[in-house]
Amino acid sequence: MRKEIKIFILFIAIIMSGRLSTLALSQTIYPDWQIAYHQTELAEPVSWYQATVPGAVQLDIMVAEKYSQPWWYGDNVRQFDWMEDVWFTYKTTFKCPELQNGERLHFFSKGIDYQFKIILNNQTIWEQEGMFTYVDVDLTDALQDMNELKIVLFPVPKLGFDDPEDNPDNYRKNARESAKPPVSYRWDWHPRCVTRGIWDDTYLTICQPIRMNDVSVSYVMDEKLTNTVVRIELLGVNVGGNPYLWTLKDPEGKIVIKKKGLLTSDDSFVEAELLSPVLWWPNGYGNPNLYRSEFVLLDEKNQVLEEYTCKIGFRRIRLIPNEKMWENHWVFPATTSVPPACLEVNNRRIFGKGSNWVHPDVFIGLITPERYREQLELAQKAHFNLLRVWGGGIVNKESFYELCDEMGLLVWQEFPLACNVYPDKPAYLKILEQEAISIVKRLRKHACIALWSGGNELYWSGMTEQSLPLRQLNSICYRFDPHTPFIKTSPFPGVGHGHYLFYDSQLDKELFQWMAEARRTAYTEFGVPGISNIEVLKSFIPSAELFPPKTGTAWSVHHGIGAWRKSSWAEMETYRKYFGESQSLEELVGYSQLMQSEGLKFIYEEARRQKPYCSIALNWCFQEPWPSAANNSLINWPNVPKQAYYHVANALRPVSTSMRARKFEWQEGEEFSFDLFFLNDTYESYDKVKIKVILKYDAKEEELLNWDCFGINQFENVQGPTGHFRIPRMETNLFTILLKAEGYPEYDSSYRFVFKGENVQKTKISYE
Repeated sequence: MRKEIKIFILFIAIIMSGRLSTLALSQTIYPDWQIAYHQTELAEPVSWYQATVPGAVQLDIMVAEKYSQPWWYGDNVRQFDWMEDVWFTYKTTFKCPELQNGERLHFFSKGIDYQFKIILNNQTIWEQEGMFTYVDVDLTDALQDMNELKIVLFPVPKLGFDDPEDNPDNYRKNARESAKPPVSYRWDWHPRCVTRGIWDDTYLTICQPIRMNDVSVSYVMDEKLTNTVVRIELLGVNVGGNPYLWTLKDPEGKIVIKKKGLLTSDDSFVEAELLSPVLWWPNGYGNPNLYRSEFVLLDEKNQVLEEYTCKIGFRRIRLIPNEKMWENHWVFPATTSVPPACLEVNNRRIFGKGSNWVHPDVFIGLITPERYREQLELAQKAHFNLLRVWGGGIVNKESFYELCDEMGLLVWQEFPLACNVYPDKPAYLKILEQEAISIVKRLRKHACIALWSGGNELYWSGMTEQSLPLRQLNSICYRFDPHTPFIKTSPFPGVGHGHYLFYDSQLDKELFQWMAEARRTAYTEFGVPGISNIEVLKSFIPSAELFPPKTGTAWSVHHGIGAWRKSSWAEMETYRKYFGESQSLEELVGYSQLMQSEGLKFIYEEARRQKPYCSIALNWCFQEPWPSAANNSLINWPNVPKQAYYHVANALRPVSTSMRARKFEWQEGEEFSFDLFFLNDTYESYDKVKIKVILKYDAKEEELLNWDCFGINQFENVQGPTGHFRIPRMETNLFTILLKAEGYPEYDSSYRFVFKGENVQKTKISYE
């Protein structure tokens, strides 16, 4: 039975692809939806169930048919497998609203996943493939007194790559001729759960006969950043000849532009000059100042018809050559150097510090602004200034980018392509073009958008710079957002992805060796796995399977064993190498997270030590979309920091002491040598400081070295002396080296290492 339709008359936010951000005095109808599944497109469903919108088809059926819950417990996620190959239909009924004076009724949705058709009163009125292009369909001419609206979802796109050998590299190939994010087909940190459904705001809305349909705000700044021309471009319906009022308010609310006039046509633009704008800066380099633009469409009596509002951050972002990038390249026969990989914001080089961002829930319809805020606040507090939105996942909801604008978090935005050879076929290129244009037009207004990227690891997968999808994406970005940098994929020459292990037995190297030997302009993926927090493990692993980890249990389903290589991501062999057999779950988690913390700290600091040639450090990855047994993430699902999060935050302080060690495991009598550094990513200079190096073990402390650092210039590092000492006999298996900055405890750093020897006691350690 149809429930009562709720009708709200209000001022609403409608962030559209270049369309309205605020619509004045609209009637917006949020209907109740039902859902059903059927084996063929035309088959009649057996049962209709209540649907949650936004949501996912899997969750609605799980509730209606009483599947095992929670869906993330044990191997419950496998309950959804059968849903990939059936059709789903959403259905609602509504009474035709009273339309007056030329009003029109539109169906609007910000996200339907993935291929679908819309049927009104048994008449197909819209068909679409693609989940990132907003849907705006005029229903008016097909309306009856009582109406039935259906959204029919096609089965999941597949190309027959469900390999019986269970190889995730083959599973993801199913997405290579669609614009559906490949991650849901299975990854080494994401379950096989190919979602579908209405995943973002969806409603009916009454539109006025005179309305703004497509609005964009752009600007061009001069080289000195003192003069800006701001431009509003408008595509409307019957707006030609109507008056408008445009105001721009500075971050304190003061009006700095006020302009009134008549629109000359339905396709119009308005420009104004802004002198000495207050600039938007990324986190750690200044305030993320935002202006407020208000463009009001009026009628002949100066009454408000519609209003478009948005926030603007005035900044200039470029991708420029890294310093010293020609070293080792200028030799005959001559070629080019590595491509630029350094971000410049407002004429200042910045060191990009951050992480790879994946969507924070498998079921993207469940992601709320509150969830985004919780996680982005953690990123901001960790001194991040750059997030790479990875191409295997979704393009995020609007609130994500609004919050990044507000917090000064730059966004490296990839298109939904990853680890595949995407074809030059016209049918695929048509869908990619549609989706890419929608994405660019929606996001280009955000101050946080620093870089467009074609996708993830596409050169590794076999594509080249001549592949038509990449050439097409470059063209679209230049056409619709010419002042934002574009790269075709990551990694590109000079940029590094990997490694993802603390110790690689195949190479017989620790990260302490491979990272110190590396020389890359940017490290945009690297990882160190860590077992998840104990309470997180207990939330999804049956108690009988908790310890020790075994193949064929929830440890395997949730990526702890066999997710990438045989032992990943719990890395039990590496654990035994350094610590022997674990005696309890608490011990296992504690030492695993110790390795993750110390490993990531070393990599981040080493990338910073390689400045100015290196300019970016982004780990894989920040968070996870469901609870993992072990993972490279810093944040356990849904939003629980691992210990490594705090160590990464410490490693990314704008100013800090730093030490480069040679390895992690030591024995009595070995010579421990280390290099000292003072790191500065800011544009402030610092006076001299005295730094003490202290060895701490078995409740003892020994002073190893004093360094009188005579100051540090803005955005520079200072390398200090190299120290040496012999490893003494120790009774416990962990020791610490402390760097103490006299009078400046905020610069202090500490590092832990393993001592191996006979009759050595394990230090009790817990990270819960």
